Amino acid sequence: MIRPAIGSVIARAWNTLANLLLGMVAGHLLGASGLGSISLVVLAITLVQLLNNVVGGGALVHLVPRAPLRDLLRPAYAWAVLTAGVAFAVLSLAPLVPQGLSGHVAALALLQSLYTIHLNVLLGRQCIAAYNRITALHGLVLLAVFVTLVRMPGGATVHAYVHACYAAFAGTLALSAWALARRVSGPAVPAMEGLLRRMVMQGLHVQGANAMQLLNYRFAYYLIEHYLGLAALGVYAVSTQLAEGAWLVPRSLGMVLYSTVSNETAAERQRALTLTVFKTSVLAASTALLLALLLPDAVYALLFGPEVRGVRRLLACLAPGIVAMAASQAYSHYFSGVGRNVHNAIGSALGLVVTLGVGLVLVLAWGTVGAALTASLAYTVNALYQAWRFMAISGAGAHDHLPDRSDLDRLRRLLQR
Repeated sequence: MIRPAIGSVIARAWNTLANLLLGMVAGHLLGASGLGSISLVVLAITLVQLLNNVVGGGALVHLVPRAPLRDLLRPAYAWAVLTAGVAFAVLSLAPLVPQGLSGHVAALALLQSLYTIHLNVLLGRQCIAAYNRITALHGLVLLAVFVTLVRMPGGATVHAYVHACYAAFAGTLALSAWALARRVSGPAVPAMEGLLRRMVMQGLHVQGANAMQLLNYRFAYYLIEHYLGLAALGVYAVSTQLAEGAWLVPRSLGMVLYSTVSNETAAERQRALTLTVFKTSVLAASTALLLALLLPDAVYALLFGPEVRGVRRLLACLAPGIVAMAASQAYSHYFSGVGRNVHNAIGSALGLVVTLGVGLVLVLAWGTVGAALTASLAYTVNALYQAWRFMAISGAGAHDHLPDRSDLDRLRRLLQR
């Protein structure tokens, strides 16, 4: 597990850096309002992905070792086209993105849906190196094309970001299709009766959790944009992007954990791997946040533009929840790997109750600080529920979550290697 985990961390580190660099360029050339518009485009594409991933999302990782590939790809492709059509109709009626971008968002969502299907198949077959290379190249193309376009005369608009997404998404789709074609011959598995129903049910559990989690993450975006404006949203989006950068190691390890647990049958090893990921994730996220909080606001204004002020205070409000969600990455991928996604859905639902219950009140009372506090509280409630269910299912105790000598030995072996 060590080598693919390191590769995943490197790939995600690069993509996190590329997104930060893109945000810096956008902050200086487009201002805080431009950052706000870009965040709405990204959020809209992500919302479309929630619907697509009911069939073509993470449930494929669990099913790829268990069903013929052609039986998985056909309904996944068809569903991707259908969801893109639905997205265009909805975005044409609802003002969820800047004016004139509805068609672009739907087209980009379709491209992302298709390459997400391919990447999930690669992940299900434990082709993690190919997965990492493709996603790293995606970040490189997005950044390079955006910087090129935005520096052209008259190019400093949100359309530069949209066109950069076309280049990155199309390139990722082509590369993922090529990688999948090279690995088309997987282990022979018999046809699975009721496969489509299982794909949908598994996907509904996964995406139900993801949809509620996304609302926990991003519901405040629409509140801030409506009540405080695009500039305030731009500052909050930068703060959340920086804070969520602390999930670099947790998400990278979580992806490898999901792939490993999906292919592992020994419950004891599943539990041990999850606890190792938990401890490493919490430590890594805490360290990253501490470093981010040590930087003064003047540094963030220098990096992201003079309009981006108050980032450090928002990071401090988000920090407890970010650490809680770092722990949640281990639990979530464990539940997905063992086919118990219902616990991810329940945890996300509890967090969403908190978000909807206090979000509007705190945003109206304290602005972006209220949004950050709401997110932090919702993340913590979610993680506490998942910890309780993980211990009940796996037999782990609270003391198993504490670092011990075996963890130090594992770390020493990793450094020696």
